[in-house]
Amino acid sequence: MLISDSTARALENVAAREREVLRTLPAGNSTPGDPYAAQIPCQAPQGAYFITRDDSGRRLFMRCSGFSLDGVQLTDANGHPVLGYTNPEGALQPLRVDPVDAALGLAQNARVGSDGTVTYDRSAIDPSTGDRTFQHQTIGRVALARFPAGTRLSDDSYAAAPAGIAPHIGVPGDGGFAPLQPLSRTAVNGELDSGLARLQEAYLALDALRAAGAAQGNVQKTVMDLLK
Repeated sequence: MLISDSTARALENVAAREREVLRTLPAGNSTPGDPYAAQIPCQAPQGAYFITRDDSGRRLFMRCSGFSLDGVQLTDANGHPVLGYTNPEGALQPLRVDPVDAALGLAQNARVGSDGTVTYDRSAIDPSTGDRTFQHQTIGRVALARFPAGTRLSDDSYAAAPAGIAPHIGVPGDGGFAPLQPLSRTAVNGELDSGLARLQEAYLALDALRAAGAAQGNVQKTVMDLLK
């Protein structure tokens, strides 16, 4: 079946708006009573991207609006690892919880600071009093990437670097990148509501094109019936 250019563009618009909504959804591993409890809402500065990688190790760039700590490593809402630095001179890598803490499920209350520093609370029991205590642990700093002006990435949730173009990579607040701006739950909800409104508009535009096409088809059929 042939599809007109206007219908094809409308379908592409719907797909793009759907991707926008998916990027604003809360993390899938949140706790049952509170869909945002396990999420760490934050967003990259204007023009910057967070970094992840696929199964082959290829770096991908994303504009997500929230992280979570899955007990082992920092991930985005879809479970992809968030890359960063465990020390200033180290290599870019997933930010992981201490292996012992991960194995025992002791990592709680993860946070990402404005400078990209990722911390969590290690739960422990004071042997002398039996009271539960928490020790702050740091696992590294989230990395950011920025491309030269005029570089266009795909509209997909995870975009590869264009051929022949290398991004500048650093950390929030290092002079090359602005600090992260943590999002409140109100801001996350507002972003989701706005995305859903744009998606509804895209579907309405597509429905209007379909209705116009159906009406045109009915007119043509009526004309053909009259000519018989």
